[in-house]
Formats: sequence, C-alpha cells, structure tokens
Amino acid sequence: MEEARLNLFANHVGAKVLKHINSGGKVVTDSTLPAATQELVKIRASQINGCSFCTDMHTKDATAAGEDQTRLNMVAAWREAKVFNDAERAALELTEQGTRIADASGGVSDEAWANAAKYYDEDQLTALVSLIALINAYNRVNVLVQQPAGDYQPGQFG
Repeated sequence: MEEARLNLFANHVGAKVLKHINSGGKVVTDSTLPAATQELVKIRASQINGCSFCTDMHTKDATAAGEDQTRLNMVAAWREAKVFNDAERAALELTEQGTRIADASGGVSDEAWANAAKYYDEDQLTALVSLIALINAYNRVNVLVQQPAGDYQPGQFG
C-alpha cells in the first residue's frame, strides 16, 4: 500500500482531532508513569489491534530511548517472558483487558485492576487508563484509514 485511504494530517477536521488527541498524549507523557511502561503499553495495544503504523512507531521510539531489543521482541508473549517486572506485567494485563473490552463479557477484571493498583499510584493509574484509551484511539484511526507503516523515524512528529 502506497497511501492511506484518507490523509488525516491534510484534512482540517482530521488535523484538529489529532491535535487534541496529541494534547492528551502529552499529559500522559509528562506524567510519572514510567516511560518504558508507556512504550510497552502502546506496543502491546497496537499489536492486539493490528496497527502496523503504531507498532512501527513505538518499537522504534522505544529503541531510540534505549529499550532493550529482547524486551521489545517479547512484548507479544509477555506472560512467559522473564524480562518484565511485576509492575510492567500488571500494566500489560490492564492494557490487554482494556483493549479487548468487546471480547470480554465482564470488561476489565477486578483482579487486573487491583494488581495494577498495587504498583501505580492514583496519578499513574489515571495516566495508564488514559494511555490505553488514547493508543486504542490512534490504533483505530490508523487501521481505518490503512495508514502505511515502516517508514517512521523516531521523533518525526516532534
């Protein structure tokens, strides 16, 4: 695929919407939720949603920020991987359940929530919930318009 179905950056409505989503993302980026956890969450949700653009972007951003390649390779199989700490595992579980809401009759389990709450304070939990919602929004936009992937360069969006 050469081009997306729709150029959201060139469309005035799309540009405004993305600007506001990016503003929410900046609040999360600037929070005390660990940066490495933020990237793991973005990668895992993007994998689940089949968003190649976001998977490309966030694996490259994580690598540029010094993330270990083995950890990036293991995100999709995090349960069996020994390279993630308990807090990261809790965030990844919350990400999976929050991303797969439509697949689960009960939504996000009390167990997943309680486990995340053991490792993250209220501000960090708020940032984590917001991040899961935001990356799912980005994933859906990019999948809907079939945004081509593979050419992302870390920092290209500022």
